[in-house]
Amino acid sequence: MDWELMPLEGVGPLWFGMRIAEVAGALSGMTELRRFQAAPSFPETLGVEFGTTEPAVYAYFISGRLFCVSVDAIRGPQVTLWGRELTACVPADLEQFLSHAHRCGVFDVSYGPRGNPGANGIGLVLRVQEVTGGLTTRPVMVGRAWADRCTDDWEGAIPESEWAGRQWPHPGETGG
Repeated sequence: MDWELMPLEGVGPLWFGMRIAEVAGALSGMTELRRFQAAPSFPETLGVEFGTTEPAVYAYFISGRLFCVSVDAIRGPQVTLWGRELTACVPADLEQFLSHAHRCGVFDVSYGPRGNPGANGIGLVLRVQEVTGGLTTRPVMVGRAWADRCTDDWEGAIPESEWAGRQWPHPGETGG
């Protein structure tokens, strides 16, 4: 399953601002697996896992509207940005892609307090996930209204539950 990231607007069949029922309807072949409080400090932030038997897509809602999407590196869709794969990549390779885009003036890359690279201007943060044999990437994407400081895990809008787990490896590490 391949999804294209439309920066600040949506990813694959999902558009930021959709309601939970609309998201569920757009994710053909997946069912809602679990709802959870995604940010203990902000009880209005609802997380919903979608998949077949295990989570593949994580959708986050405020006031019943989709504002953030992340995908599992193994079970989730392959998310691309301008033809470049973002899901299940070697972290150092994807970091090189971001650095090149930054040098070319396509977008500004910043690093959050936990070292995760991303681009606030397109609402994208890259996280890593442990897999057999090392680390691989998984994208976290937000809509326009939530993109400001999205790479900042202290002040950005990305739910606290998304920051759990392995931190981004130091630049130059291959991740596996």
